[in-house]
Formats: sequence, C-alpha cells, structure tokens
Amino acid sequence: MADTLDPANVHAIFKAYDVRGTVPDQIDEELARATGRAYVQVVGATTVVVGHDMRPSSPGMAGAFAEGATAAGADVILIGLASTDQLYFASGHLGHPGVMFTASHNPAQYNGIKMCRAHAVPIGLETGLAEIRDLVVSPQPVSGPTGEVSEHDVLEAYAAHLLTLAPVVGRPLKVVVDAGNGMAGHTAPAVFERLGSDQVDVVPMYFELDGTFPNHEANPIDAENLRDLQARVLEEGADVGLAFDGDADRCFLVDEEGRAVSPSTLTALIASRELAKEPGATIIHNLITSRAVPEIVTELGGTPVRTRVGHSFIKATMAETDAVFGGEHSGHFYFRDFWRADSGMLAALHALAALAETDRPLSALLASYERYPVSGEINSEVADQVGVMAALEEEYGVRPGVTTDRLDGLTVSHADWTFNVRPSNTEPLLRLNAEGKDEATMASVRDEVLTKIRAAR
Repeated sequence: MADTLDPANVHAIFKAYDVRGTVPDQIDEELARATGRAYVQVVGATTVVVGHDMRPSSPGMAGAFAEGATAAGADVILIGLASTDQLYFASGHLGHPGVMFTASHNPAQYNGIKMCRAHAVPIGLETGLAEIRDLVVSPQPVSGPTGEVSEHDVLEAYAAHLLTLAPVVGRPLKVVVDAGNGMAGHTAPAVFERLGSDQVDVVPMYFELDGTFPNHEANPIDAENLRDLQARVLEEGADVGLAFDGDADRCFLVDEEGRAVSPSTLTALIASRELAKEPGATIIHNLITSRAVPEIVTELGGTPVRTRVGHSFIKATMAETDAVFGGEHSGHFYFRDFWRADSGMLAALHALAALAETDRPLSALLASYERYPVSGEINSEVADQVGVMAALEEEYGVRPGVTTDRLDGLTVSHADWTFNVRPSNTEPLLRLNAEGKDEATMASVRDEVLTKIRAAR
C-alpha cells in the first residue's frame, strides 16, 4: 500500500461489523497502525486488549496496531494467539476494550480486525466503526505520553470460565473435533484437557495452526467443509462431531450418523437448557432461524424475540431485553453470562453437556427440536438486489394467506412455509433461506424463488 492510505480502499474494507480485506493490497501493517491510533481516539481507551489468529500476517498486524494505540496514549495488553471468543473473554474478564486480528472463515489471502468496547460490547458502523474509519482516512493529532505494551496469557482462565457456564458431567463421550487448522486447535486442548479423557475422549482433526488452510477452508457453513468430519465420526463410531470456523467463534455439529445438525436445532437445544435454569427468560433468534425456535421457546414458557441478522443487532437486543441466550442460523451463539458475546466453544460444551446427561444418541436427543426442513443459505449473484426483492414482494404479497415484512431484507411467510431474501453487506449477492412444513414444500418454495431470483440476473 502507498504511504498515504487510499480513502476508497479504507471505505471498502470497513464493513458493517468489522474490517476485512486481502493482504497486502487492501489491509497491511500500515493500515493496522492507523486503525490502532484512531480506535483509541474514538473509544477513549486507556488500556486495550489485543489478540490475533494463526494467519501469517496476523502477529505483525497486531503489533502494528499496538504501535498506533500506544502512540495515541493507551496501554496495550497482548494476549497473543487467541480465538475471537477468547478475545471477548479477555475484554470482559479484564474490563478493557478489545481488538482481534482475524478474517474468521475467509480464505487465506484475507485478514481483518474485529473491535469491541470494554466487556465485549460490539462496535459496528453505527456505534463507532464509521468514526474510526474516518480518522484512519483523515488522522487527527494526539498529545500526551506514549502507552506501554505488556503480555498476558488468558487461555487457561478462558477455559476454566467456560466450564463453569456449561459443566459436562455424565456418561463418557467420544468426540471428533475438526479445528480446520484454525484457532480451535489452540483453544480445544485447553478446554477438553480440563474435562479429562475419561469424560471426553477427543479425536483431533486438523489441530495444527495453519493460516493457509491446507485441508479445507475453515468455514463449516459450507457443507463441503464438513465432509472429512462426517466421515471420521462414522469411522470412529463417535458420539458427536464438532466443526469450528477459522477464529472458532462458530460451531457446527455432526451427529453419530454423520448428519450435519442445523444451527437452528442447536439454538433450540441450548434455549431449552437456559430456560430450565431461568424459567420465563427471553431468548433471541434472528429472522432466518427456523420457526421451530420461537415455537419451542414459547412452549417452554420463555419469550422469543426476533431480530435482524448480525452480531451487533443481536447483542444490542440482548442488552435491551436482558435475554439469557441468542442464536443465529450461521452458527453464532450468544450468552448473557459470557458478556452477551458469541462463543462456538461454549455452544459446543452445552451440546456435550446435554448429551452426557442422557443415554440417547445425539440424533434422538435432537429429534424433538427438528420440526421443519430448511434449505440452508443459497447465494445468487444479482446486480439489482433492491429491484429483485421488490418484485418478489409484489408477487408474493398478494397471495392468499401470505404476509411480508422488511425487518431484514424481505421475509415472506405462509402457514406452510417461509422464505427470506437478504442482500449481502459486502458482495453483489442475494441470500435465500427457505423453510417448509415438509421436505417437498420446502423444496418447492426454494426452487420457485431461486428460479425467479436467477432469471433476473
């Protein structure tokens, strides 16, 4: 990158919830340094906690960010290699704003920055990220003494804290864990060693930290990236398989039959556990989560609250409602007792705890939480996203028994089916999620809507 940061590039990589781009043409140490300085100015931080993932460029960028932050007068605590939820733990546990260098599930050529205020309160474009971006483009002078840098390892404290929230007690389990060469290869050993091999016998897959992702992309929402885990679960005769994304803030399950478990199903399971601890509590679900989730929450005496997709919206709604738990279709799970932050590992521990408490296999345990077939997210490249959604609303909105809403994209609902179409924040894509009362109904709605979307390209 040039000595002067390109405003167009800065605007392109500052997304709705984080910073993300390709290395080194879009994001490099110079940008990280400028972001560190701007972040301290906007947040007013006196101390900042900084962690990074295993990507080759991450340590250097974290160090450059620390240089910018200390130049702006803040002290920096480097926690080193970390999962994103480990960084959130550090922010909550230590009471300081936090910054994580990761591109999550994106391919190897990417890197990025996730930022939060003290106690893991999220920062998005509407809550400070735009101001940070603008100061990166147009720096303002700083004065006063330079901050200091120290190091602090929080891994063991993180592992211990998670196990106080979801202790795993009961029958022994055999668990295959696919870390995807991402940060779960760092956190999973610390967590599971505390449980002991007599309780959880772990079969590790791709625990070697490698930001080039030599085995498969660390993006478990893509079914192709679950194939190795599914085969290994069957080969080992394991009770369950766990798949984490690159920064380990998301978790997906595979049951003992090698079948991928919908994140909506895991949302419903965890919601039932949280409601058993706190009857009548509020549970957050985003609008793409299966309609089974609010049904089950209501049946269990809880209060379901529907929200937009995205962690900043969910965390804000959790704070407003004092919700105990929130789940997303993308495999993000949020916990009030974890500073309302998302943790793939904590979600995994809840699943293991529920399984250890019963003699039934995972497929049987989850059967009552799986009510409606879902399509999963299907992306289509569409230039005129607004026009396509308007045409769909016009066509479906006049059909008998159909309602529409614009909470996030376009949701079209019928007693027998529902679908949502949302534009991507970062690409010229429309994302379709469909659900039906049975497989045939879901497939019919999915195919009909998809045909209309793709005919408009």
